[in-house]
Amino acid sequence: MTPAASARQKNVSRFLSRVLRHEPESIGLALDAQGWVRIDELVERAGEHGMSLTRDLVLQVAGTGNRQRFACDGAGRIRANHGHTVPVDLGIEPSEPPPILFHGTAATSVASIRAEGLVPGVRQYVHLSVNAATATSVGRRRGRPVLLRVAAGRMWSAGFKFVRSANAVWLTTAVPAEFIQFP
Repeated sequence: MTPAASARQKNVSRFLSRVLRHEPESIGLALDAQGWVRIDELVERAGEHGMSLTRDLVLQVAGTGNRQRFACDGAGRIRANHGHTVPVDLGIEPSEPPPILFHGTAATSVASIRAEGLVPGVRQYVHLSVNAATATSVGRRRGRPVLLRVAAGRMWSAGFKFVRSANAVWLTTAVPAEFIQFP
């Protein structure tokens, strides 16, 4: 892939993330209750708002990348796998998580996490990873990364619910500080 094609895919991925997670109304889209939208409608609305897309390009971006941010179904629809700030019901049944999950954050956030635990902020869920490297990479996005260990198995036993998104990110509504191991 050429550098220009790679840059184009990155821009399209960012656009799709913004529209499918946060601002569908910005291009006149309405997600269904589970966050799905017809790809053809997405392409049409994006074009009306200055973002030239094709169905093939959307499918290509959705199918590439190690983060697998998007899912496509057999009915010509697409949605974000997680990270929504608009209300959606991903339709995922709760399941028992691994005993330990990881959360990467910036060092500047540690004091508030010690006081409040992990809260989703503007998103619907707190995002947790099965491996430390992924979580550290996430934490690095906003500064010096700090890796937190979450006693997910203990939380599950205490009645907290977890769901696993299509791309293996574990989601829960909050993590009280008592279940977090700080460095």
